[in-house]
Amino acid sequence: MNQHSIKSPKGSKHTRKRVGRGDGSGYGSYSGRGVKGQKSRSGGGVKHGFQGGQLSLLKRLPSMRGFTNIFRQEYHIVNLDQLAMFPADTEITPDMLVEAGFIRDLNEPVKILGRGELDIALIVSAQRFSNSAREKIEAAGGRVEEIA
Repeated sequence: MNQHSIKSPKGSKHTRKRVGRGDGSGYGSYSGRGVKGQKSRSGGGVKHGFQGGQLSLLKRLPSMRGFTNIFRQEYHIVNLDQLAMFPADTEITPDMLVEAGFIRDLNEPVKILGRGELDIALIVSAQRFSNSAREKIEAAGGRVEEIA
């Protein structure tokens, strides 16, 4: 196949409609715009969302307040009462949390929160820890390791 032999698919090319070139062309006199009215005038037509003078939908809806912070960092949340199911002296990593089904994937960082009690020593690795989670893990004889 050569570049000069490539043709576009049938029906993809249309001849341009040349309006206002006399009655013999089929698009003469009114140039396919009909007779009179807003859409027949040059520069005529209605703006987007115009409803014939009725209050437009955009103005009828209540306006949204505030803004969305595009720099917001979302975290996968894991609580201490979920970590209590692991045996003592286990090193818990985000990969283990995925295997255990506590988080779906590793696309977002993991944050450990302090809900529940922990009575076994664990070595927990995650990106973030709440203060209460950090205190409870260390009080149970465990260790906290923050991943960068």
